[in-house]
Amino acid sequence: QVQLVESGGGLVQTGGSLRLSCVVSGRSFSTDTMGWFRQPPGNEREFVATILWSNFDTAYADSVKGRFTIARDNAKHTLYLQMNSLKPEDTGVYYCAATAKNFGSDIRHYYATDIYNYWGQGTQVTVSA
Repeated sequence: QVQLVESGGGLVQTGGSLRLSCVVSGRSFSTDTMGWFRQPPGNEREFVATILWSNFDTAYADSVKGRFTIARDNAKHTLYLQMNSLKPEDTGVYYCAATAKNFGSDIRHYYATDIYNYWGQGTQVTVSA
């Protein structure tokens, strides 16, 4: 059974930091491209960041560039999202996702929600003004 379990969310003030973790079990983590997505209140799920399995290349949504960092530890089957300089507009439920689909080095394919096969249950991040 495949499981993705996020943790690390919470309530933080503007300018604060949080680190999200996502532990993956039941599949070959090292050959999956991983992504973080979020769903703000009343809005659709949106791309945040992705990291390729092949070369650990990363990409970010423009809204989080320079503030968030995605990383993975294949030995621990864990994906991370370090979030710094948080803003109220970062509020939402954060999800990690995994896919075995391979688009080579064209990382833009991994911005779409529909190419990910497996999702976690989400963790709430709330940034107060």
